[in-house]
Amino acid sequence: MLVRDVMTPDPVTVRVDSPVSEAAGLLRKYHIGGLPVMDGERVAGIVTETDILSLLDTGDLSDDLWLPSPLEVIEVPVREFINWGKTRRALADIGNLEVRRVMSRPVIAIDEDADIVDAASQMLHEGIARLPVLRDGKLVGIVTRADIVRGIGASPREEEA
Repeated sequence: MLVRDVMTPDPVTVRVDSPVSEAAGLLRKYHIGGLPVMDGERVAGIVTETDILSLLDTGDLSDDLWLPSPLEVIEVPVREFINWGKTRRALADIGNLEVRRVMSRPVIAIDEDADIVDAASQMLHEGIARLPVLRDGKLVGIVTRADIVRGIGASPREEEA
């Protein structure tokens, strides 16, 4: 079975200069985990949920145990309110970053005429979940691990249809 038999044709894409918030919105809207990132007609990278989540540096949690003094009981809510404001600004800054700053690259792609066994092997070897599918260097689809599993599970009658 070939990649073109199981791929999703004409995948949802995002431009390299699009904001991260747009990419995140597309991931949410289409219930997908990653998008090819386009620079004109060329696939420049992939942006995934993991790429976006990696922007949210939570830092290390403190192991210190402290008991508040009477003044800190008043101070802590004020400090947390100020920190929430900083967190909101940081999230807005992340959303305004260009996708090119967070995308994964170089692009690992596969030709539409490749066997799905080769696609699965490439995904396992590289530790990735999706591959842009190319025809003559142009993006024509995307194939995911789930697509390959569905292809393997398809009955011969379904393949002919």
